[in-house]
Amino acid sequence: MTPNRDPQPESNAGAVTRLLGEIESRGPGAVEALFPLVYDELRRLAQHQLGGERADHTLQATALVNEAYLKLVGQTRVDWQNRAHFMAVAAQAIRRVLVDHARHRARDKRGGGAPHLSLTSGLEVADGNRPIDLLDMEDALDRLAQEDPTKAKVVELRFFGGLTNEEVAAVIDTSLRTVERHWQYSRAWLFRELS
Repeated sequence: MTPNRDPQPESNAGAVTRLLGEIESRGPGAVEALFPLVYDELRRLAQHQLGGERADHTLQATALVNEAYLKLVGQTRVDWQNRAHFMAVAAQAIRRVLVDHARHRARDKRGGGAPHLSLTSGLEVADGNRPIDLLDMEDALDRLAQEDPTKAKVVELRFFGGLTNEEVAAVIDTSLRTVERHWQYSRAWLFRELS
């Protein structure tokens, strides 16, 4: 006779994946249960992105997380696969919130004061201490996407999403080696474009 064992507690990633699958059927209940499980990671991503911006930047990490989360759970056409997929879409949402904020701020100042990020925020290029304009980064990513959408996706997931190469490979369903090559190429390409 085997002893009764308590079921193993569900991992955070497992709970996130389960709740993502239940959003459509459970609606607001699943959304409310999901937020505490992903909040810390989303806040870490937000702080990472805001860390390279001007000291007088008005958008705070908490506001960025809340706005991005609302965009995420408001998407009705997403078939959430797992935690990595959620974080990939979160990277897009964070990018969009930051860019919208930068455009609004630049428009208010008639072209001035757009936020800057450091190239060391994940790109790790030679001149990493030079701040870059977020809107310039957005334009460069759009140009890269026209050249090669997969490479642009790798940058978005690494730079805005904070995902590892392994996580990126899983999200875009390709090999780790391909992601590494795309990341290396894209860093050099963006450095050239933003210099």
